[in-house]
Amino acid sequence: MSLRDEFGLLEWTWQQLRKAMILWIFVFLQTPANLEALKETQYIWRSGQWGRCIGEECGPNGVQSRTVWCVHIEGWTTHHSHCKYEERPTIQRDCFKVCDWHQDIFEWDFSKWRDCVLRTSSNKVKPRTSACVTAQRGLQHRKVHCVRKSNRSLVLDEICEFFTPKPASDQACLIPCPQDCVASEFSTWSTCSRGCGKGLQHRVRSVLSPPLYGGKSCPSLTETKSCDLQVSCLVGEDEFQYSLKVGPWSDCRLPSQRQVWQNAKLGLNLSLQPSEKNNLKHLIHERFKPWDIKIGYQTRHAHCTRSDGKNAMLSLCTHDNTPAIFQSCVMRRDCGVSEWSEWSMCSKTCQSSSMSPGFRSRNRFIKHAAVGGGSDCPVLEGKVTCNIGGEGLPECPRYVWRTTDWNECWVTPLLSQQDWRRSNQSALCGGGIQTREIYCAQKTNEVNKQDFKEVSRPVEHSLCTEPTQVTSQLCNIACTTECFVSAWTSWSPCMPENCQEPQKSKGFKMRQRHVVGEPTGSAGKCPHLVEAIHCEDSVCYHWDLLEEGRCIAENNQTCGQGFYNHSILCKNNQAEMVPEDLCKESSLHIGWVCEVPCRADCVLSEWSEWSVCSHSCSSKNAEGKQRRSRSIVALAHIGGKSCPSRQALQEWRSCNDHGCTVFHWDASPWAPCTENKLVTALNSTISWNGETTCSVGIQVRQVHCIRNNFGSVPPKRCPETSRPETLRLCLLPCKKDCIATPFSEWTSCPTTCQQGNSSNTKQSRYRIIVQKPDNGGQECPDTLYEERECEALSVCPNYRWKTHKWHQCILAPDYVRQGTIGATEACGFSLQSRGVVCKTGDDQHSDVFGCLKWASPMPPLVQKCWIPCRDDCMLTNWSRFSPCKSGCGSTQSRWRSLVGKSKKKEMCQKYPLVETQPCPCDKYISQPLGNWSDCVLLEDKVSLQLGMKVQGDVKVCGQGLQYQAVACYDQNKKLVDPLLCGNSGYIEETCSVLCPSDCKLSEWSKWSACSKSCGSGIQTRSKWLREKAYNGGRPCLKLDVKNQVYDRIPCYGDCIKHSWKAEPWSDCRINGRESMHSCGEGVQTRKVRCVRNTADGLGKIVEDALCGYSEIPVGVHQCFLYCPGDCVMSDWGQWSLCPKGCNNLNTRVRVRSPLRLPMDGKSCPETSEVEPCVLNKNCFQFLYNLTEWSSCQLSDKAVCGQGLKIRLLDCVQSDGKSVSLKYCEKMRLESSWHLFMHCFMECPVNCQLSEWSSWSECSRTCGLEGQMKRTRHVLQKTHGEGRPCSSHLIQYRPCLVKPCYSWVFGEWSSCKIEGAQCGDGFKVRNVSCVVHDGTLTESAKVVENELCGNKATGINNIEWGQKIPCSVPCPGDCHLTEWSSWSSCHLVCLDGKRFETTGHQTHSRAVIVQALENQDCPEQIWEGRPCTEGTCHEYEWRSSPWSGNERNVWCVRSDGVNVTGGCSPLNQPTATRHCNPSCIKPYSFCTQGGVCGCEKGFVEVMTPYGFLDYCAKIPMTEEKKADVKTNVGKNKLNNSKFQAFFNGWSIDPFDPDGKPKVWVYGISAAVVFLIILITVLSYLICKKPKHQTRPAPQQKPLTLAYDGDMDM
Repeated sequence: MSLRDEFGLLEWTWQQLRKAMILWIFVFLQTPANLEALKETQYIWRSGQWGRCIGEECGPNGVQSRTVWCVHIEGWTTHHSHCKYEERPTIQRDCFKVCDWHQDIFEWDFSKWRDCVLRTSSNKVKPRTSACVTAQRGLQHRKVHCVRKSNRSLVLDEICEFFTPKPASDQACLIPCPQDCVASEFSTWSTCSRGCGKGLQHRVRSVLSPPLYGGKSCPSLTETKSCDLQVSCLVGEDEFQYSLKVGPWSDCRLPSQRQVWQNAKLGLNLSLQPSEKNNLKHLIHERFKPWDIKIGYQTRHAHCTRSDGKNAMLSLCTHDNTPAIFQSCVMRRDCGVSEWSEWSMCSKTCQSSSMSPGFRSRNRFIKHAAVGGGSDCPVLEGKVTCNIGGEGLPECPRYVWRTTDWNECWVTPLLSQQDWRRSNQSALCGGGIQTREIYCAQKTNEVNKQDFKEVSRPVEHSLCTEPTQVTSQLCNIACTTECFVSAWTSWSPCMPENCQEPQKSKGFKMRQRHVVGEPTGSAGKCPHLVEAIHCEDSVCYHWDLLEEGRCIAENNQTCGQGFYNHSILCKNNQAEMVPEDLCKESSLHIGWVCEVPCRADCVLSEWSEWSVCSHSCSSKNAEGKQRRSRSIVALAHIGGKSCPSRQALQEWRSCNDHGCTVFHWDASPWAPCTENKLVTALNSTISWNGETTCSVGIQVRQVHCIRNNFGSVPPKRCPETSRPETLRLCLLPCKKDCIATPFSEWTSCPTTCQQGNSSNTKQSRYRIIVQKPDNGGQECPDTLYEERECEALSVCPNYRWKTHKWHQCILAPDYVRQGTIGATEACGFSLQSRGVVCKTGDDQHSDVFGCLKWASPMPPLVQKCWIPCRDDCMLTNWSRFSPCKSGCGSTQSRWRSLVGKSKKKEMCQKYPLVETQPCPCDKYISQPLGNWSDCVLLEDKVSLQLGMKVQGDVKVCGQGLQYQAVACYDQNKKLVDPLLCGNSGYIEETCSVLCPSDCKLSEWSKWSACSKSCGSGIQTRSKWLREKAYNGGRPCLKLDVKNQVYDRIPCYGDCIKHSWKAEPWSDCRINGRESMHSCGEGVQTRKVRCVRNTADGLGKIVEDALCGYSEIPVGVHQCFLYCPGDCVMSDWGQWSLCPKGCNNLNTRVRVRSPLRLPMDGKSCPETSEVEPCVLNKNCFQFLYNLTEWSSCQLSDKAVCGQGLKIRLLDCVQSDGKSVSLKYCEKMRLESSWHLFMHCFMECPVNCQLSEWSSWSECSRTCGLEGQMKRTRHVLQKTHGEGRPCSSHLIQYRPCLVKPCYSWVFGEWSSCKIEGAQCGDGFKVRNVSCVVHDGTLTESAKVVENELCGNKATGINNIEWGQKIPCSVPCPGDCHLTEWSSWSSCHLVCLDGKRFETTGHQTHSRAVIVQALENQDCPEQIWEGRPCTEGTCHEYEWRSSPWSGNERNVWCVRSDGVNVTGGCSPLNQPTATRHCNPSCIKPYSFCTQGGVCGCEKGFVEVMTPYGFLDYCAKIPMTEEKKADVKTNVGKNKLNNSKFQAFFNGWSIDPFDPDGKPKVWVYGISAAVVFLIILITVLSYLICKKPKHQTRPAPQQKPLTLAYDGDMDM
């Protein structure tokens, strides 16, 4: 290595190190930047869900917030400074605050589901799979938006999501498998195209079902084959056919001077179209005026064509008639419009809660319409959105529903028709119904809290979008209840009026009663509660007897004089115990001195109770008396004290010695509350029942002392202590002024112009009473409705078309005609035009826009004309029709005449020179048509009243009118305007709508007597059916099978109300005699009567049945009159009470005491008697018994509403007998049950319908079937037993029968080609205006075209009808057939069920080839359209019987139609069959089973391997043996398969000829024998052996002894 090389190596090494150093430094400097960038990418912002929209009001002014935080990419949260602040998401946004009432304003709107497409997880279109059985899964999409219901404008989806989740915009779907095109079977072959030699035949088919879901396209619809008739053609007959063919007309063009000059020299090539350059220059230099029609010319090409498609000399085709290859035409001109107007103001001028945008619009008008096939007019109105968000605009006024005060509560609407309470409605109470009005008003933001009501101007109801409030509700009128008081107490002792200052001797006896039930409503006051009687010897304190004592002899003697040890207390007049020294002056009217009989004295019984006082009071003529008596118990002994006389055994005393004059205080009703200066100072501070009052006043009433049956007496006659108050404070009701809304805005007047004969319209305004005056407030205004006439509007402008004279006929230019064969002179059909201008009523020119809008249809601008040729007949124009002289039935005529040489020409004499037509007739015939309308009630003019109408004011029945339409015809039976017949167009007839009749029941019967006289029972009453409901009246809902309705309440028979009253016992009769000297056993009697117990003790004798015979006291019993010297005992006392348990171990005791001690050592009997307490015999337990709740009981003046259910409480003995409540009260049983319960009886609210709406527009603008309708709706649904709602909510009435004018299009003609055999031509049809009655039938009459208005086809076709291009194929041309008829409606189905809502129909055009040399053919075409009411089709393969080795296979639709396509190719049966190896033996053929067989008359001889060896002829075919293996027999037994089974065996069971060998038969017989042997052995083994019968053992007889067995 040289030195130079070493230096080079060092330099290279240094350069590499320097590069590495620079790279290292760059990486070192870049690392902090990368770390910083890496740090920034490690932290990202995360945001939470948006919170709830918060705002003060509903609408778009809300605010929505969310949480935003910074997180590391690994998921943990960090400080927000690590994230970029400029990338921080917003945490607050504006939102739309949704309220509940928005649910009725916004809703989800979704489009129809789009087509189902196959999609993968990546949302890409998935190709169809070939392996499809029934259907494949796909996905379909639709658009879902939240919209406003009123105008369907889009709003935020969050508004609708507030109420319901967003509907799905995607869903899974099924796509049926690809369905191939289905075609019909081919038609029969057509005839040969030539009558000799070789020609073509074709057959066609049509498309029945289009290819769907990626199916195969349609097959060829045409089959063509050659045909050779084997007939030699004559000389020259096999040459080509020649036809004159014309092409399409060229565009219309105007002649130019240059073209005229050039063509004069060079001639004209009629096949060329005008150049674009010439057209453009022509359009530049030509100036069009409105409606200035230009007549041009157009040409077409005519040539001679040969049947093989080649052109030939024109002379071979033209003979006498040559086709027209030029004609006049109208130059094309598009519709001309003006410039756009300025944009209008935005319709949205304020910011509303709806997010719908506003709109701006601009207009333009037509200057001239399209002529000559020009383009139609463009859109004349443009519209764009504006102020979408509404930012920066003031808020729109919001409208809310306002309500008036509720009207008074009315019960009358709830009454049935036969209710007797209708005659006195002022006393009705209970449940009722009240109504109010609702009106729409603008919501004000500033609300004065001190205003009692917010009143706003009423506006249109359509401005309020919130749900309306209820306008009726149930209410309640408190029923008046009478004051219920208790019975009078007994008279108190005579006491002074004031014990602090008692007057000597004078005082009052008083009795009281208390209020049991306070009166409610306007029932008035309670009766007086205190009555007083003047008396003497009044005391403030008196002794009260607690218990009568026994007679005790003095000085502890056994007999003689003694006294009673009574227990008494000193009480005041309030029954309060006071010290005894206060009663020193009072005396107790009871006996204190008594006598205990000695051993020989006469013994008397105790005094009986005092009898009932004979009079309730005492007077000069009547004095109350009471009696008591006693009897002799034992006779006196000799020397003893003798018995008193009979008179001494009775005592009489005065009772009720007070006078009969009773005094009481009577207070008048309270006077109305009046203001008083004494309480004025209280008005600012006082509250009444916790509520601040308007003011407090006073009420006064008068109080008088009343003497019974006399009248007012001085006040001193009544006790001052019980005098009612005459002054009390009261609440003065607040005054309520009438509050009425301001008048509404005036209703709008018409803004458009008025017709000359129209009357002036009116506008109105109204106001509503919100609050009625009360308590002397300000009255309501008198005027609630105002009406005035609208300002007179300008009369609509009068525009008319003015036509100029027709211009001369314009033919094609001379240079065009001169180059045409046969054109020698300027004559023939042509066009002529005229000018049409628009003029006003004062004959001033105007824009055509005015006439297009206000005038009749525009007159035609162009018409056909005829320029006569030299040899043509010349006639004058028609004259005007002559005037009509005699009207109907006469005629009018017009004339024309021949001119010049035409008068002498014989050929001109055939033209008519006179035309006659009938004169117009003004006689018309009216004819009624159609059914009668519903009965329309006569509407009464209802004046506005204060408040809302009471329910039931809407008229539902009564007198009305029904209408039948009348058609008007002229003499030619043409329908004309009904006004020409001089009537209103209707026949009116009175009718009536039957009023609903409610179910009629009888009045309630009287309550039955209580089912029990003592204790709880049942009282019932009933109603029965008088008349069922009809015509929608109230139904009878609670009737039983007997057509009755029952009401039941519990009742209580007071067990102490009636009781047995027994008089004192008579004297003891011994031996039937009353003897004062006999002793021993005897009989005593007494009278027992049933009396009604009263408070004053006077018992009235009533029937014994009211007391109950089970408790009647005995009227006769044995008595014993003690003899002298016997021990005399008192009567037994009352039994002591048994303990509550009524246990047998418990006892009760009664005692008696000796009244006289015996003599001569005789003893006295037992003084006590004890007996055990036996349940339900002498010991009873008592329980409270509650009855069932009664039905809801209402006041007699109420229909429904608040009622009361009652149940009763009675006391029942343990033996089930009802007793007085005092027995249960003595036992101190708990009785904390509620005996009253409030209830509510549902009110029978009748269905309330609204008033009928206004009649709608007629459903048809003309004809006989037009109807107007009006509707009503349910304001108040039926409740309870109310009258049901009528289903008749729509009424119809016929419209005026106006004539209908319609354009009628005739059938298309065949393709017309003038002067040629084939080529392009036109199909035409006529268009006529007819008058009819709504149905286009043969009876329609043709009338003037002006009556049908503008034609839809355009100006250039107004005379000739409609044209469509068509073509006639020339011989040899390849062409399309006419359209086939539409196929039947075909549905796509899955498993026999329709998959699509609409079906498919198709028709097609096939290609016809007429010459093999001409193959320039169009494509076959087909068209489809949707259809309904289709059917599902199935397809299956069909096949014919085999014919040799071939058969026909075709596809059949389920309706029996043979088709191509539809059947699955996988299941297609084979049409040919093949055998392997081939059947080459004589008389053999391939069978359906795929094996070789022999023909009929031959038998198969098989090889050992199962193949056909040869076919042997059968000697006698009619005597076939069983072992001969014919082809038929093999097919039946399938021996070929059986033989093939044994092909691999070493022992072959068959002979070469196919017969079984002999050993096969032997083995078969052995097998049969073995089977029989096994069957016999099985029977013997399985047969059951017979059991040996043995005599039954002797059994023992059954005895009656019981051995203790439980089963016996």
